[in-house]
Amino acid sequence: MTHALAWVVWVAAILIILSTTRNPWYLGAVLACLVVVRSASRAGADSVGPGPISLGRFGLLVVSFSAVFNALTVHFGDTRLFALPEAIPFFGGLVTLEALVYGALNGLALTGLVAAFVVFNQAVSPRELVRLVPRAFYPIAIITSIALTFVPVTLRHYQAIREAQAVRGHHLRGLRDWLPLLMPLLIGGLERAFQLAEAMTARGFAGSQTESPARFKLLILGGLLLVLAGWLLRLVWGLAITGLLMLALGLGLVIVTLWLEGRRVPRTRYRPQAWQGQDWAVVGGAVMAAWLFAVPWPGLDRSSIFYYPYPRLSWPGYDWLPGLLLLGLLSPALPALRKLGLAASRSLARPEGEPPRTVEAGTDYDSL
Repeated sequence: MTHALAWVVWVAAILIILSTTRNPWYLGAVLACLVVVRSASRAGADSVGPGPISLGRFGLLVVSFSAVFNALTVHFGDTRLFALPEAIPFFGGLVTLEALVYGALNGLALTGLVAAFVVFNQAVSPRELVRLVPRAFYPIAIITSIALTFVPVTLRHYQAIREAQAVRGHHLRGLRDWLPLLMPLLIGGLERAFQLAEAMTARGFAGSQTESPARFKLLILGGLLLVLAGWLLRLVWGLAITGLLMLALGLGLVIVTLWLEGRRVPRTRYRPQAWQGQDWAVVGGAVMAAWLFAVPWPGLDRSSIFYYPYPRLSWPGYDWLPGLLLLGLLSPALPALRKLGLAASRSLARPEGEPPRTVEAGTDYDSL
């Protein structure tokens, strides 16, 4: 199983890539990698049932809405489609092909962000994610774990309600037909919230929490101010070295303060998650995919990354190096693909006439 911290690095790399480029070639490559990784991680994850809308339909809806909204609000570009009367507030004016395409590209990037977090939520359990939270913020960690489990639990409840209503002959034909689904879902969510609140109160959650000392708050505030000052020195005043030193000093102060404060909070780990070789592969693939998009490298052409359809729509460029590096996002799917390859090779190597061996769910293929 891949370490939760490796998944965090993988998601951070996708955030960097999708926030940097609007080139449709690279956006499509990221989405294709997400489809492969989601299919591979779904094999070992617990199914929560289909949601109210699939990810493909969500992407189509977001891309369409973003393209239309951007075309109606951004009146810029050389390729004119049509014009709305100027008397229409906010939407009146010229509608261009460039604005339509740029809105669709923004919708693709947003779909990729949502898909990345769907894969992350599918692969990482809330318990593993809570372990990454500093011990100084353990109440926040528990609240975060509750918030993260809200979506899959709600989806399971929605699926159960939908199956129960389907048995009674309920069909979705219009907006009124959603009421028998939404009302039980709302009531069930409120009941679970009250039960959870009573259980946390009975167990004394945060009842014995001691107030953090004032120096802890001052050190955290000082570290954040140093980070802000270093960022302003780099971007506004152009003092790169001084700003970098202040950024490093501020981050170091925050990390050390959190570590010292966390030592005051006891923590017991019954099953510590070990860092394995496949975790290094995931981190290395994510860093390899994102470094060219995040860091200007001397001698390398990054012009294809910054695609911009304005003022006249042109064919997006493509460079083989960023496209090749994006394959590093497939690293979380390597263990699943390896198991599938081993199973296929063993099935092909089976002597003719020998009956296939039955493999139970959860069996390690390496032990066969």
